[in-house]
Amino acid sequence: MPDEVRIDKWLWAARVFKTRSLAASACHQGKVIIGGAEVKASRSVKVGDVIVVKKDDLTRTFKVLQNLQTRVGASVVKQYVEDQTPEAELQKARERRALPVFYRPKGSGRPTKKERRVISDILEQF
Repeated sequence: MPDEVRIDKWLWAARVFKTRSLAASACHQGKVIIGGAEVKASRSVKVGDVIVVKKDDLTRTFKVLQNLQTRVGASVVKQYVEDQTPEAELQKARERRALPVFYRPKGSGRPTKKERRVISDILEQF
């Protein structure tokens, strides 16, 4: 394994981002931090680095255990990355998924035209 790998490539290989271009975009937008400083996509990652990634209103923290050149399976990632994200951050994500998109009390009748438009707008987001 190489000693150093670009941060965008490492984030993609460690399955933090779905594509390398999404990882590079996150770096350019200042959502990837190493050592308290925002990093460019070309920044090299070394073993022992702690990476903070702001993604989907969550702040995830990862520690580099080994460098990755190529994308690996999800079950193998644990050998290369230690997820140090605080439990409070993970709980926020679970709560957000558990909330219903919209709520109508049972027995309140059919939605009005205005309510149907709101429901339609919400469903278009998904």
